[in-house]
Amino acid sequence: MSACVPTRPDHTSRTTRASRFQRPHSPPSGEDGKPHRARFKIAGGDLAASITVFLIAVPMSLGLAVAIDAPLAAGLIGAAVGGIVVGLLGGSPLLVSGPSAGLTVVTAELIQRYGWRTTCAIVICAGLVQILLGSLRAARNALAVSPAIVHGTLAGIGVAIALAQLHIVLGGSPQSSATANALALPAQLAHLGPAAPLIGALTIAVLILWPRLPGRTGRFLRKTPAALASVALATAVAAVAAPSIARVDLPSWRSHALPEMPQGPVLALAAAVLTVTLVASLESLLSAVAVDKLAAERQGAPGAPPAPRSDLDRELRGQGISNMVSGLLGGLPISGGAVRSTANVRTGAVSRAATVLHGVWVLLAAGLLVGVLEWIPLAALAALVMMVGIQMVSFAHIRNVHKHREFLVYVTTVAGVVLLGVLEGVALGIAVAVAVALHRLAKTRIVTETTADGVHHVRARGQLTFLAVPRLTRTLSQVPQGAHAVVELDGSFMDHAAYEALQGWQDGHVTQGGKVEVTGRSGIPVAGPVTSAAHTCCRPWTPWRNHHCDEHTAPVATPEARPAGTRQLASGLSAFQRNTAPLVRDELARLAREGQSPSQLFLTCADSRLVTSMITSSGPGDLFTVRNVGNLVPPAGAEAADDSVAAAIEYAVDVLKVASITICGHSGCGAMQALLSGPAEGGENTPLRRWLRHGAPSLRRMKSRHHSWARISGRLPTDAVEQLCLTNVVQQLEHLRQHESVRRRLAEGTLELHGMYFHVAEAQAYLLVDGARVGETSEVFDRIAPSSHTELEGLSA
Repeated sequence: MSACVPTRPDHTSRTTRASRFQRPHSPPSGEDGKPHRARFKIAGGDLAASITVFLIAVPMSLGLAVAIDAPLAAGLIGAAVGGIVVGLLGGSPLLVSGPSAGLTVVTAELIQRYGWRTTCAIVICAGLVQILLGSLRAARNALAVSPAIVHGTLAGIGVAIALAQLHIVLGGSPQSSATANALALPAQLAHLGPAAPLIGALTIAVLILWPRLPGRTGRFLRKTPAALASVALATAVAAVAAPSIARVDLPSWRSHALPEMPQGPVLALAAAVLTVTLVASLESLLSAVAVDKLAAERQGAPGAPPAPRSDLDRELRGQGISNMVSGLLGGLPISGGAVRSTANVRTGAVSRAATVLHGVWVLLAAGLLVGVLEWIPLAALAALVMMVGIQMVSFAHIRNVHKHREFLVYVTTVAGVVLLGVLEGVALGIAVAVAVALHRLAKTRIVTETTADGVHHVRARGQLTFLAVPRLTRTLSQVPQGAHAVVELDGSFMDHAAYEALQGWQDGHVTQGGKVEVTGRSGIPVAGPVTSAAHTCCRPWTPWRNHHCDEHTAPVATPEARPAGTRQLASGLSAFQRNTAPLVRDELARLAREGQSPSQLFLTCADSRLVTSMITSSGPGDLFTVRNVGNLVPPAGAEAADDSVAAAIEYAVDVLKVASITICGHSGCGAMQALLSGPAEGGENTPLRRWLRHGAPSLRRMKSRHHSWARISGRLPTDAVEQLCLTNVVQQLEHLRQHESVRRRLAEGTLELHGMYFHVAEAQAYLLVDGARVGETSEVFDRIAPSSHTELEGLSA
């Protein structure tokens, strides 16, 4: 029985009913009842976005190929493969992949050491490793790297790129390392030629000023990407003023180099594969998360399309496949890029079609626009890539890591990448991050003071580990016997040694007639863990976990003398009195004196799997809860036999003055299954069936073509039962608005209504975020996700 309602286990009939409720806009079904794969559709926003991204990708790809001294055609191949392959197979629909600045330094070193053809083979191997990591679901683990290390790595790569491209802008050639490029700058400045620096300066000026063009003309011109405008203007000026300047030279495709078997020391080749994998994967995954944030922010605008979420493991596999294909075809290594992806989102892309189309346009340009591309000056492309490298050193990231006291990690990583290399710089950054964490863990300040009323305050600032136990015990020993002591803990961690030291002193001090309070920094009492070994499986507030601790608790009577249900009830009561009651007794005593003042009315189903306090993280006095079969709200004016729910609503709204009302449905609701199954034979006039009549409007609403189907986190429900569960929440909110007390408070603006859906199997809550006025728009239940502490704002810039 899924809920408190008996249903007929006739799955065949239920499937047949579900097929009857197929809507015109729902996924088409085949003969087996399974939905067909959605067709590849191209929206107007996708077409416009693909053209914009294409205009950015072509000069960027050529510039990166010039920067690493790779065949220029390899940049176009990487852009086309990144768009088409990752666009079709990746897990982030709006992320645009292709040759990226983050891989420039790594690839340049590989080409200088092993040659171009072996570099392609290394890229293929790196793609295989990415596919393996994606199959092992390791994508999320990559995000566990400290943001200071990630941003430091990108900043170090940006510095190396800028130093190398500055030589080309000045009319020379880059050296083999960032250090050599910095040392060679004075000599390069002493032998300046006029053409290349002027063209480079023009490109940089247009890149900076183009987004700031004022007026109506400026708004019109800004529709053209700054990268394209800068390169186009520089090309036009160079054609007139500097006809002999070095330009792009695209060789014939017949002479294009393909990969060969890797040649070199095995350990060095393995390190190269690992470096490409690390940089490409980190940049792609962080860019995917940043794109999700951009899309979510765009969703808040009126008329904005829905924001699809990224599947990071699938994205990692897609990146791996694209790198294999690009390497086999002789293209540059690929990763997700923030610049192109940001343009893709902001120009209105709604699906992966924009990414795929941009790859198609690059492919067509590589075959049809060779003559046009060969007019582009190398200095213009170098200036474009140099600006990209400079932008990778983000002052927002520097301020952020400084605020979190990780500036040393950031600077060390930047210096390591610039002076030693990417892999060495990352390893150095990780070592410094570990050292800083250990230093913070061991740095604990413990002080004591006595107030005028004779209370001894012992304050511990920092983490309490075994390293701090000598100082802790020495300070605690200074508290006189029998005194009132307050121990204030200002830290998020206490290991077993520190806990034992504190607990032992507390027990001894209390035995000698003293009083001890252990609090956090805000003065809130800290409750210690249960120390009784006999009951370690039962912790306060978790009797619902079905620990079956009967064998650990002292029975009220002999097991033979009581039924199993009574033993379980007595065991639970005993555990409450022993573990939970001491923690909540003061709070419940206060509520008993002052009365209840809950913040919201929570109306949900009587299903035994819904634990309201667990789902909402609430405690005594927080919720005024009403539970019934199917979380139904009888419409105003229903027969008197149904006044129980109406009375609770009136009391909560008019007497308790709650600020909000939440109606919570759940997956697999037995009441909704009973509604879909229809009345059982001879059971049309039972109390259960009479009650379920209040759910009939929800069933009619679901069948109606005048209401759009509710969606759950951007997707259609999996079956008719889930659709009815979602629709029922929306319909019961409409019934709720019909009650006089609710209607009056809504008109005053002092009451809020919320719809909620809890997926039992996923332990996932969804809030109704659309359709605030029922019936006007489609209702969308959006996922409530845990907060993330990784800050990625800068990657979307």
